Parts: sequence; C-alpha cells; structure tokens
Amino acid sequence: MSSLVVPVRVATVEAAVHSEREDLLVVEEPLEIRLGFGALEDRKEIRLSVTMRTPGHDEELVRGFLFTEGIVQDQRRILRIVQCQHVKAEELGNVMRAELDPTMEVDPAQWQRNFYTTSSCGVCGKSSIDAVHVQCQQRIIPFGPIDSALITGLPERMRDGQTVFRHTGGIHAAALFSRKGELLLLREDVGRHNAVDKVIGAALGTNLALADTLLLVSGRAGFELVQKCVVAGIPLMAAVGAPSSLAVQLAKGSGLTLIGFLRGERFNRYAP
Repeated sequence: MSSLVVPVRVATVEAAVHSEREDLLVVEEPLEIRLGFGALEDRKEIRLSVTMRTPGHDEELVRGFLFTEGIVQDQRRILRIVQCQHVKAEELGNVMRAELDPTMEVDPAQWQRNFYTTSSCGVCGKSSIDAVHVQCQQRIIPFGPIDSALITGLPERMRDGQTVFRHTGGIHAAALFSRKGELLLLREDVGRHNAVDKVIGAALGTNLALADTLLLVSGRAGFELVQKCVVAGIPLMAAVGAPSSLAVQLAKGSGLTLIGFLRGERFNRYAP
C-alpha cells in the first residue's frame, strides 16, 4: 500500500528571501473500480469507473461509491471487495473488484447510463435531480431543530482528527457525527467526493444507522455531495464552504437540512 504522503524539496519565497526546505505532499493515484457478475462458473467483468484518490480505505471507497451512485443499494448483494492482483505492475494496488451476488440481475449498459446521470453529468439540472429521486429508497426523515452550539463545534472536532491535513494542508475530509455531536467516522482524501464515499462505505460496513447521523465536509457543498447524502438518507449536511444552486435545489426537494459557510460561530442554513 502506498504511503499517504511523499516528501518533496521546495523553494520558498517570503518577504523576497529565498530558501529551501522539505515539505510533504498528499499522494494522488488512480483507482479503477471493476465489477464481477454472473454465474459462478462463468463470471464476467465490467470496468466501471476510474477515480483519482488518496490510497487507503479503498474497500470503503468502492462500497460507498456503488451505494451512493445507485449501482448496488442492497449491501448483501456484494459478496466481497478485493484488490486485483493479476494486473500490470504499475496498476498493482490501484485496481479493486467488487464481486456481486450471482443471482443479481445485471445490465452493464444500465449501470453506465445510471452512473452518467447520477454523477451530476446529466443534460440538465432537472434530469440530474430526477435521477437522484428515482434511486432513493425513501424520503429523508427531517433532522428537526438545530442546536447552533453543537453545529458550530463540529469543525474543530473534525480538524482534530485530520492527521494528513495537518502535514500537507492539501486534502479534504468528511466526518460523520451523531445527533449529539460525537465524532463517529472520519476519512480524508484528495477528492471531496471520495472522502464522502469512504465515510459512507465505512458506515455501511458497520451497519451504522445513517438516518441518525449528520455529515460535515471540509470544502464546498456541491451537488454531487448533496446527492450522496440524499441517497444515503443522511438528514443533515454541513459544509465549511458554499453550496451550489443545484445542491440547494436538491436539498429542498429531498428534505435534507443543508448548512454552508460553517465557520467560527456562524453558519447559513439553505434548506429546508
């Protein structure tokens, strides 16, 4: 497994004074996700997606990705998720395969069409939102009243758990908290969507009730992150940065409580 960080020599300029020093960079490598399906005596494979991620928690990333993109909703349908060994030397450690239940009806073309739309790459915003609503199993149970002191205390708790960020400053984080503000899970990744998939995948692997949690992300609240919360049934999402117009539209239509610009003692509530 690759290290999460790599050392690099950098030239620093401060007040017109030049110097050199050692620095650490977060690792970014491609991860290819494959699916194995069909009868056990005649398994087939599809190469589903490639994402740029920080190595680590790859099984959680695959599990969360398949769930939040609406590809595999029932976790019992995933027999196992393994690292592929019979690959090119340069690919070793960067290819994961999810083995699906042989009784699962599979339409690879439908997967590809579904992934295209739910990745917020639809022809228009409305088609993207409609696709999310179709794949959701049930409407989100409203979070209810918000404890302002609890919400404003979450970023500090998340930062305390961001070990890679402290060394590099170049990585996103997603953290799941209980309704009482207890940190349950935290994952870091160079991709904000990967961090969310990792933390949701970890929750699915431990049968954590996502309906009783809230999610905090270190960056902005883009449509793709709100989409993942809605599909997972997480009732509240908070972001340090701003939401997009489509993210707010999806949150309002889904019953998701969406908070942005969570900094210091203030935040904005955009939905519901």
